[in-house]
This record gives sequence, C-alpha cells and structure tokens, in this order.
Amino acid sequence: MDLSGPLDPQILAEIDAAFDVYAVLVFPDQSLTDEQQVAFSAHFGPVFTATNYHRPGKERRLRPEMSDISNIGHDGGLLAADDERRLHGRANQLWHTDNTFKHIPARCSLLAAHVIPPSGGNTEFADMRAAYDALPEERKREIENLVAEHSIFYSREKMGFTGFSDGARAELPPVQQVLVRTHPATGRKALYLASHASHIVGWPVEKGRRLIEELLDFATQPQFVHAHRWQTGDLVLWDNRCTMHRARPYEEMTQRRVLHRTTVSDEINSVERARQDQNSAA
Repeated sequence: MDLSGPLDPQILAEIDAAFDVYAVLVFPDQSLTDEQQVAFSAHFGPVFTATNYHRPGKERRLRPEMSDISNIGHDGGLLAADDERRLHGRANQLWHTDNTFKHIPARCSLLAAHVIPPSGGNTEFADMRAAYDALPEERKREIENLVAEHSIFYSREKMGFTGFSDGARAELPPVQQVLVRTHPATGRKALYLASHASHIVGWPVEKGRRLIEELLDFATQPQFVHAHRWQTGDLVLWDNRCTMHRARPYEEMTQRRVLHRTTVSDEINSVERARQDQNSAA
C-alpha cells in the first residue's frame, strides 16, 4: 500500500487490526517525505515533539517531530568521532522501549529508512507478550504488581555518558512504569522493560536490578526475537507497549546510516492506567 497520502478508512482499520495482532508491521517501498511520515503517524495518536535534552543549544537537522537516527551532520557528512550523537546512537544498541523515561511513554514508533549501510545495522524486536506467556506461573504472580523506576540518565550512564546539563535533568526526572502491562486493545499481558529501568520501587536496588536483568535475558531469547534487515524505503511501525527493540552495530565510522523516526504518545502513564483498570474491575 501507498502511505504517502490519505488512506481509505477500511485500509486504516486493517492496519490497526494487524498492529494489535502482530505489534511490528513492515511497509516496504514507501520513500515518504518527513511531512508524509508525520501525517501517517498522527493516525495513531499525538506525535511527540522532540527536545534537545542531550544537545542543548544545538540546531536540529530534522523537524521537531522527527528523531534523527543517523550518523550524519547538517552537511551530510559523517559525524565526528567524538560527537555526542554517536554515543546516543550506540545507546540504541541496548534493549529498550521508546520513551519509558517519560511520565507518559510512547504508544508506537515509526522508523523510515533513507540510507542503509551495505551490511549490519539491523533492528531486532522482542515480543514481550510471548515472553510473559512463557514465564512460570509463580514468577508471573511475583511480578504482577511491581513498578520500576526509569531514567534516561541511568541508561546513558551504562554507555559512559554523564554529561547531561542541569536543565536536562530537570526536564526528565525519573518516572515510574509498571513491570507488566495489559494491552488495552487485546487484553494480553506483556513484560514492560527497557535499558532505562533502573530498579524496582520498594525493593533494595541491587535486588531489583537483578530481577530486571533476569527478565531482560529471558525476554530476549531467540524464540522471542525477530531481526529486521533494512531496505531503503522501508517504514517499520511497532507497538512500544508490548515490544522491545535494539539496533545492531555497523561500520558507523565509514558507512552512512540514515533513518527518521516519529514517536506517538500514549494516553496516560502506565501506573495510572493500571490503577484505572483496577478501579474499573472493582
């Protein structure tokens, strides 16, 4: 299908239904403009407007609704070896779920491939519904009502970056997200994890981190993971409420890789959503 213009309501309904079932959809041969990508993304909800929390005072290469998933600068040349954007790009190689470090996290993300290196640079997706289903019942009961604290600073410190400004730290304080999410459309439960998850609220920090790492290892076993090999023109849409993803390495110092991402906001914080669901059930 062609996503560059308005779509028939029946086609949109088919996309929505497939999205709920499969969580990751690939639309090949799209070659969308940024404006067209933003317009299609808005079908799924409010599109995030990015901030320069990690690059204060520096001009963006793309429009505010787009995240620049690339290793090039304004002049189209490769970034300098010490450019901060390189470090943030490498942090995407950690398993994560977009924007869990924000009070209202992401519902879905859409990533469009403009320039793809000849090898490497795949994106892997983990189905957190299947991982949850495979957990022993005792473990499911143990984690059912747990809450984790998430922070962008925690995940970036894993990569050795601590150079955030005071303004960035004030803009993005740690937030709480549930450890198990119920998908509002399907009712399926899924693990809700990310490299941003620091610890379990109410648990000793190290105990909580051991649990998070154990669940991350479990959920990223090969039987739960799909690797997408990019082709120029691909648009990939994924549900952040029930998947994790990570970028894979490529020859970033010599090869160009340019993808543009839009991110759609969820409606409510995951902890607040769980409370609403509990109140409704009662």
